[in-house]
Amino acid sequence: MIHLLSAAGRAALGDFIDQGTLLAFDLDGTLAPIVVDPAGIMIPEEIRERLICLNRMAPVAIITGRARADAQRHLGFQPRFLVGNHGAEGLPGRERQEEEFYRKCGEWRDQLELLMPKASKYGIVMENKGATLSLHYRRCFDPDAAKSAILRAIRRLQPAPRRVSGKFVENIVPPDAPHKGDALLQIMRQTGCSRAVFIGDDATDEDVFRLADDRILGVRIGCESASLAGYCLSDQEEMLELLNEMVSLKTLQGKVTL
Repeated sequence: MIHLLSAAGRAALGDFIDQGTLLAFDLDGTLAPIVVDPAGIMIPEEIRERLICLNRMAPVAIITGRARADAQRHLGFQPRFLVGNHGAEGLPGRERQEEEFYRKCGEWRDQLELLMPKASKYGIVMENKGATLSLHYRRCFDPDAAKSAILRAIRRLQPAPRRVSGKFVENIVPPDAPHKGDALLQIMRQTGCSRAVFIGDDATDEDVFRLADDRILGVRIGCESASLAGYCLSDQEEMLELLNEMVSLKTLQGKVTL
């Protein structure tokens, strides 16, 4: 991966962003630092200000693993598109499909409560996001043992879900649900955007990077991570500098006057 804030990376970004470029971001670990308690994330105020500015200049999409309502509480502004549940929630025209996702996840929740009756005692937290479920084990005394127990339970679920691993979390997703890559492509079609920049930090964001689409500039948080993204930032703290660069590029294009 090429560091996006290097001379080569900045040149590539400058050549890529134009008036038809969608700007898309993951939330946790990308716009906000990851914390032990997911309910306690906060987007730094300077980052929020730059996002609000960009949102006036270009189509902005947030594509997150959180439920849409939960993500909106943390954003503090209304992006053009807000897609939750790893792509399964919030895509225009898929409302009926979402209802089926909710039904399946309700069935899986009931099954998991029987399969892991002592999960909460050992620190496993089941988060029902409506269209997906997440099993967190960050707080477990023995995370490896907790992960093994979670995987055993997931393998017994009926109907079989799609499993998406994250940082100390296993996500259970309906197998026919759109993923983040699907969501990004649909938003590009609906907006008529010919290009998109997408920035993410987790395994679920690889669903975008593995598209290997020349119209998408993929950026991974963490240059030492194994990723299919073409570009990277060293860590989440570099997001502010990148957003400043994006604002400068859009301002030079003359779309708005700050």
